[in-house]
Amino acid sequence: MRNLSWLILYTVVVSCSSDVEWREYHGGPDRNHYSTLDQIDTSNVTQLEKAWEYHTGDSSAQMQTNPIIVHGVLYATTASQEVFALRAATGDEIWRFRLSGDAQWFNKSRGVVYWEDGNDRRILFTSGSFLYALDADNGQLITDFGDSGRVDLHEGLGPTAQNRFVASPTPGTVFKRSIIMPLHLSESAGGAPGYVQCFDIVTGKLKWVFRTMPRPGEFGYETWAPDNYLNTDVGGANNWSGMSVDRKREILYVPTGSAAFDFYGGNRKGDNLFANCLLALDANTGKRIWHYQFVHHDVWDRDLPAPPNLVTIHRDGKEIDAVAQITKQGYVYVFDRETGEPVFPIDEIKVPVDGVEGETLSPTQPIPRLPKAYARTQLTEQDINPWAENRDELLTRFRGYRTKTYDPPSKQGTLMFPGFDGGGEWGGASFDPETGYLYVNANQMAWVLQLRDAAKPEKSQSMTLGQRVYQKNCVTCHREDLKGNVPSGYPSLVDIERRRDRAYIETIIRGGKGMMPGFPQLSASEKTAVVDFLLGTEKMEAGSGSGVEASHIPYEFVGYDKFLDKNGYPAITPPWGTLTAINLNTGEHVWQRTLGEFRELTKKGIPVTGTENYGGGIVTKGGLFFIAATRDSTFRAFDKRTGKLLWETILPTSSFATPSTYEVDGVQYIALAVGGTKLGMKKGDSYIAFRLPKKH
Repeated sequence: MRNLSWLILYTVVVSCSSDVEWREYHGGPDRNHYSTLDQIDTSNVTQLEKAWEYHTGDSSAQMQTNPIIVHGVLYATTASQEVFALRAATGDEIWRFRLSGDAQWFNKSRGVVYWEDGNDRRILFTSGSFLYALDADNGQLITDFGDSGRVDLHEGLGPTAQNRFVASPTPGTVFKRSIIMPLHLSESAGGAPGYVQCFDIVTGKLKWVFRTMPRPGEFGYETWAPDNYLNTDVGGANNWSGMSVDRKREILYVPTGSAAFDFYGGNRKGDNLFANCLLALDANTGKRIWHYQFVHHDVWDRDLPAPPNLVTIHRDGKEIDAVAQITKQGYVYVFDRETGEPVFPIDEIKVPVDGVEGETLSPTQPIPRLPKAYARTQLTEQDINPWAENRDELLTRFRGYRTKTYDPPSKQGTLMFPGFDGGGEWGGASFDPETGYLYVNANQMAWVLQLRDAAKPEKSQSMTLGQRVYQKNCVTCHREDLKGNVPSGYPSLVDIERRRDRAYIETIIRGGKGMMPGFPQLSASEKTAVVDFLLGTEKMEAGSGSGVEASHIPYEFVGYDKFLDKNGYPAITPPWGTLTAINLNTGEHVWQRTLGEFRELTKKGIPVTGTENYGGGIVTKGGLFFIAATRDSTFRAFDKRTGKLLWETILPTSSFATPSTYEVDGVQYIALAVGGTKLGMKKGDSYIAFRLPKKH
């Protein structure tokens, strides 16, 4: 009651203007990461100091949360998806909500949703496959929402999806009394279908569904094999990165990912609408208004990685309300918001079609003439790292790979550049309405995409049940020898019994953690067997017991493997991370800066290289662009017009999250989650806010 009384009083004295708040994911429904606040500006940013730090006490996984701030209260999540509310000026905790028992999951969370209607103020968040509603004033479950406070995100996906992995790391999008939900699914054969689902925020009832894998008679059905809609060995085509909404026009913009299995499509012949598309939907009904497909018949996992930006630009003497979509490939595509007409020309270029046996590739792919790409899109031998101690070995490897743009997956290995994580990533782009500049941070990392023939049935029969489950579901990331690929972000499972107990392993297998999906479709005996296998306690009788269903896919993905030198640095020339300002009025770059630093290399005289980066930045009316995101644990501020670095500070660990800015009692703050963990960085558990020094 004390906390509630404080909140009511505080709401009276704090301005309700959205100009001083950060009410939604990425700052607003346009997802532009922009704030009109200008108290912190280019003249005083060097004076920033820490205002407060809140320790969650939970460093069990990554923290990718973009906090929201409403009525002077900051709402966010911990690493294991506990939800909390803080006084935004001091960091003092108001309330904290934790799911009990088996309901606790470890999927990453990028934030929560706030909604209000009069005295009805709600926080919506996801954990596992459920969407929950809390009272924003006290953190209690709203039990008349859905089934005792939660809605199952399997609901509108059809009967085949009910026992398949479904989660939602990215906050939903609010339109009137509706919330439209992103979905994180398995990317293997037989993943759930990625339909777009809209729920009533008050009741939790399903309002509409848009099927991204059309049924017979629906538009796009002919772009798949006839039975793909049945969702037996094809899934995906989901939105996982979030959406934007034009509330005035009542149009929802939904970027979708690839179909599953990611790297072979011989069983899903055709362009595969509506995978890899930007969908413009009627936000009231879910009906398609227009769409654009960025990759036809994707076999490279070229998901659209971030919500599009709703922007207003000036071109050829006209003001255009547009939607701009960044991609993993390093391109930006810009369209008229209402018609879907490209603002800049897009060419269908011829691409290689000599894939593995059974594959049927699209002969063309769309490439925009403008804006200019913000990441390199092609590598040559001259791009092999000159400082690598084993450069000759790297050159030999490079010459053995397929390296052209849109070269298909292969048994010899295809060099993906930009890699699986972009180019652009889930942090998204920032747009400044004052200048018309779009700011994009990008990874410049090469990865190796390699296929092999699927295991023959006789090999499978010689394995124990636990080995077969592991071979089908885990070997891609953790390898046959259980050693994983630590430099690429996939941990070793060797001697896991010394680090984790059975209960923890079972929880992760059931619900997933971080990048790893859960496997709820496994039977109880299969789960027990694979845990026994990992713990070294499985009896070694082979060929007995119920078998794991064989995949109909003739190829297996060898694994996620970064192209690195012997010391774990990228095998290609820097920059390895960049920040680019693009003038969307002209399509030209205004400036590009290296983002991030390996300080041990700089000390050797090597120019600043940049690093991989995850999480976005924010741009302000004060003339600044703020970003953390890099593995070097640094938070930086740049002059938004020139790209000059104006300020930086070292954080307790890396912040792989997008910051937020807001004002309370006339003071501007900038807050961000500092969780580390990713890329092998040390763990963290804090939220930190900065402000200018108090005036005495």
